[in-house]
Amino acid sequence: MLRAPDPADHVIGLACWQGRPALMTRAHRHHDIEINYAVDGALDYLIGGRRVVAGPGEMVAFWAAIPHQLVGAAPDACVRWLTVPLHIVLGWRMPPATVRRLLQGDVLTATAEDRRDADIALFGQWAADLSSGDEELRHVALLEIEARLRRLSTATPAGRRGTPAPGGGSSVEHAAQMADFIAGSFRDPLTADRIAATVPMHPHYAMAVFKQVMGTTLGAYLTQCRIAEAQRLLITTGMPVADVAAAAGFGSQSRFYARFTQACATPPGEYRKLHRGLYRAQGLD
Repeated sequence: MLRAPDPADHVIGLACWQGRPALMTRAHRHHDIEINYAVDGALDYLIGGRRVVAGPGEMVAFWAAIPHQLVGAAPDACVRWLTVPLHIVLGWRMPPATVRRLLQGDVLTATAEDRRDADIALFGQWAADLSSGDEELRHVALLEIEARLRRLSTATPAGRRGTPAPGGGSSVEHAAQMADFIAGSFRDPLTADRIAATVPMHPHYAMAVFKQVMGTTLGAYLTQCRIAEAQRLLITTGMPVADVAAAAGFGSQSRFYARFTQACATPPGEYRKLHRGLYRAQGLD
């Protein structure tokens, strides 16, 4: 079984592993499609500020460039994880609607009790094949992963983005409400006062609560959301890079270049070259 990759990596890469989930001390992002399968116990995620709960036997797939965090898990939870680099998924020529949904932040999810044993076996086989060093087994695993993701997309209603965290007094709920507001308003100029008013809390206290729960600052989370949008625009449109920066909410081109390159380990233009051609090859424009 492969080791759990370092979540700080820009790209985790093609990997499959299993284990008991540990709650994440911070929201993070990487540039793969992530597929999680809850074997036992429920999992509680914040994905793009939205709450997604996966029960036993439920599979969840999303674009991990969107900030996400596991904030709750049942004591008996056991999970299978799978990550596939975005360029591989784009090369599969998936149905255009599925690709658009993933890049727009939809969460693909479905429960199939009649497939439980088969899915558990598949994840185990993929982990063994991907760690074997055998290129033919790797190829077979990728074919099976593609087929399973296609089947998952047909079982998920369009527009499934998760739901806003319910209002309440807990720190997690307050942080989730702020994260949800940021995810929906990141294109606008935002201040700590404006974000805190959605809870409502004093700005200094709101910032402390957000940092405690999300493991990152309001400003850093806002930047993560803007970078994810810039990635989407670079892949899906022919907009000039300067226009992408503005559309994603960056007021300064130099700041955009610096933040994007730091977060994605490549400049915006190079990122577009890597992914845009694969996207267009599917006839998605």
